[in-house]
Amino acid sequence: MKRNGTNIFWRSAVQCLLGSIAVALLTFVCFRLGVRAGIAALLYLAVVVLLSGTDAFIPSVIVSIIAVLCLDYFFIPPIYSLELNNPLDLVALVAFLGTASLITYQMSRRKRAEEALQKLAGELEIKVQQRTAELAKANDELRGEIAERQRAEEALQKAQGELAHVTRVMTLGELTASIAHEVNQPLAAVVTNGQAGLRWLALETPRLDEVRAAVERIVRDGNRASEVIQRIRALAKKNPTLMVSLDINDVIREAILLVQREVSSRGASLRTELASALPAILGDRIQLQQVVVNLVINGVDAMATITDRPREILIQSQPHETREVLVAVRDSGVGLDAESAGRLFNAFFTTKPSGMGMGLSISRSIIMAHGGRLWASPNADHGAAFQFTVPIVGGAAS
Repeated sequence: MKRNGTNIFWRSAVQCLLGSIAVALLTFVCFRLGVRAGIAALLYLAVVVLLSGTDAFIPSVIVSIIAVLCLDYFFIPPIYSLELNNPLDLVALVAFLGTASLITYQMSRRKRAEEALQKLAGELEIKVQQRTAELAKANDELRGEIAERQRAEEALQKAQGELAHVTRVMTLGELTASIAHEVNQPLAAVVTNGQAGLRWLALETPRLDEVRAAVERIVRDGNRASEVIQRIRALAKKNPTLMVSLDINDVIREAILLVQREVSSRGASLRTELASALPAILGDRIQLQQVVVNLVINGVDAMATITDRPREILIQSQPHETREVLVAVRDSGVGLDAESAGRLFNAFFTTKPSGMGMGLSISRSIIMAHGGRLWASPNADHGAAFQFTVPIVGGAAS
């Protein structure tokens, strides 16, 4: 601080000396050239203005006083004397000194304002740099959190995929009787038609038309058995999600083929009310079949203790709002109680003695992954309805 004050003192002294030298040189030149007092005063004022432009307030004042004395001594009669006989000359010197002081004051204020502005600009730039660095750091941390969240979501999706696969395999185990029936029917028909063909060929005059018809039926039933096995393999296989354009009614019908025997064996019936000409949806065929199968099996389980009314599963499809298709699986079972209604879709919650509590949770995850939603509600008379929506092609949320 002391060193800074010393620097200011010496700088002011040098400015004062330079200003005095400039006034002295102007005095010498103007005096030799016989310049009038007014012109000399303007030249002195120019020196003061130039000096005050460097924020030399005190040196400017001193130089102004020296300039007034030089004007009085060399240019205002009586020459070589500081006496003033004419009052107007006194007024002129006072006006000169006042003008020079005012200019010096204003220039000094402007200089200080510019320095203050530069200082504020420098401080603002430093603050902006600091804030920018803080924002960059926060942005890096946010990117790290987003990347961590994405990794967690990917891990969750992978775990859900594993659970969905396990659930499908367990469902196939429960549907063993239905699967065996679906496969045995076309195989038995193949055997029957093969035996009939052999009999037609064993006649003295083989009946080739009958043989040809039997062989055609064998091919048809063989393809039917192959389709059943392919559906079973698709459900058991762990494939990545494949979103394609689907007819939801076809998905429902294929799921019914897997559960029809199971429903019948438990003394229940299954009927459908499928709206015609529904728009195509975008989804994974196997996963949506898994949802339908799970909801139907749950409905059959809910009707296991019912004896006073028919046990019936109703599957409905219809347009929903403007960009969705709705599927409802209704049963005539025991319905939903207030205690379990809010926990139905929680993982590991089950009302079945031997259930895992994963079916509905996985089904909801599948439907949410398709951009839809799954919910449960009581029927108006008996039982419960499980409904889900799936966006149509072009209707999924972006």
